[in-house]
Amino acid sequence: MRRDVFQAIADPVRREIIKVIANESLTLNGIADAFDISRQAISNHVKILTECGIVVINQKGRERYCEIKLDRLNEVATWVEPYKKLWEKRLDKLDDLLNQLQTNN
Repeated sequence: MRRDVFQAIADPVRREIIKVIANESLTLNGIADAFDISRQAISNHVKILTECGIVVINQKGRERYCEIKLDRLNEVATWVEPYKKLWEKRLDKLDDLLNQLQTNN
């Protein structure tokens, strides 16, 4: 089953896994060491991240390393951007109103 990137970031553990392997490729055991949950749970989360295309697993000798593909998160950034602009406009209007109220007092 091919999952989408939004499923990947929906879970806080998966977001934390992304953060952990963003700087360096790690084995499943290396990832599991950073968490207080079972290796099997980490394996299930990594499987979902792999199905979403955010993580790829590369064989290096006897070890399998999880590597992040951050470009897949561009889909999230693209989706968020219009909402970010909307809220920036609203906050700018609020800032203008507060400045106006301070000037009038």
